Amino acid sequence: MSMNKTFGSTLIIAGTTIGAGMLALPLASAGLGFTTATLTMVGIWALMVYTALLMLEVHQHADPSATLHSLAKELLGTKGQVVANIAMMFLFYALCAAYIAGGGAQLNDKLSGWFGLDVMPQAGTVLFTLLIATVVSVGTHSVDLVNRILFTLKIIALVIMLSLLLPHIQGQHLVDMPVEKGLLISALPVVFTSFGFHGSIPSIVRYVGIDMKALRKVMIVGASVPLVIYLLWQVASQGILSQSDLIANSSLGSFIAALSTLLKSPMVSNSVSVFADLALATSFLGVSLGLFDFLSDTLNQKNSKSGRVQTALFTFVPPLCFALFYPQGFIMALGYAAIALVILAIFLPVAMVHVQRGQRQTIGEYQVSGGKPALIMATGAGVLIITAQFLQMAGLIPAVG
Repeated sequence: MSMNKTFGSTLIIAGTTIGAGMLALPLASAGLGFTTATLTMVGIWALMVYTALLMLEVHQHADPSATLHSLAKELLGTKGQVVANIAMMFLFYALCAAYIAGGGAQLNDKLSGWFGLDVMPQAGTVLFTLLIATVVSVGTHSVDLVNRILFTLKIIALVIMLSLLLPHIQGQHLVDMPVEKGLLISALPVVFTSFGFHGSIPSIVRYVGIDMKALRKVMIVGASVPLVIYLLWQVASQGILSQSDLIANSSLGSFIAALSTLLKSPMVSNSVSVFADLALATSFLGVSLGLFDFLSDTLNQKNSKSGRVQTALFTFVPPLCFALFYPQGFIMALGYAAIALVILAIFLPVAMVHVQRGQRQTIGEYQVSGGKPALIMATGAGVLIITAQFLQMAGLIPAVG
């Protein structure tokens, strides 16, 4: 097993997880207080690592090129496969459309602002999609190489951002108690989606191979890097602004403007902007790679140049069209992202492992600890997150983030 692939795969998992949505975490947890927000994040992180390891337990008995499409069919039958396919395609097409729209707008700004080019609004969107599509179509190795460069730049931007913020934290802000206990339920879907990377797991298994020791390391470390970065970001943001200030600045733009004004430093907004752009790009790479491999398996495409081009068209053309012609559609779809992710990252891994353990003798094989009680607890957590999402949609609890 190449240590190089292990390291690169770890960065793909971390890069997929740390998206531009990270910037909304302080807003989502504004009314919780730092301690409660931290405990919530650690709990969600543990849940997502657990279900990622469940996915590895399932993969150990399958072909290295298997995706959720074939795994669900084998263990859950046609109905399970249909549920898996709908959840995967709904979530990933919506995310890709959002990344294309956001990345295209940012690229357009750069082309006009930095190079003085007078381009059509759609030009940046199409160019951004072509760049990412080319990298993904070449293969996981090219995604690995490009992601390493972008992830390194993202960490540099993060270090600059945190170095500007951390010296100004005030300890009393970090010991504030929750404003309202019910806000914890409201924050769950936002925090949960901030740790989503499970759609990329089959691509990583295909890239690394069935090496359980290496794969476990990739999942645990790859998910832990975002946790550390999220907590540092929470310390910086919640330590500088009080709960009342965070709640008052309920949009991302006003939140960043408040930080810049308070510290009298335009570098804050500049570093946040660069970090957000890079975070969007690395997330788009990981998500589109997972969707690409999933569609390749679903459509039974050959791993040839023409087959990969066809898969790329199915992967990128639908979200590109949505981003260009019907942006309201994917914005509405993103409201259901947490529900689709619960199905993808919790319900399906739990169900597949439950069936697989009933079918096989597990002596000498890799099995995630915790037994049935852990599976039941994970399922309960998924039900709670979905319930929180529906309660927000019904207006029964406040929407956050």
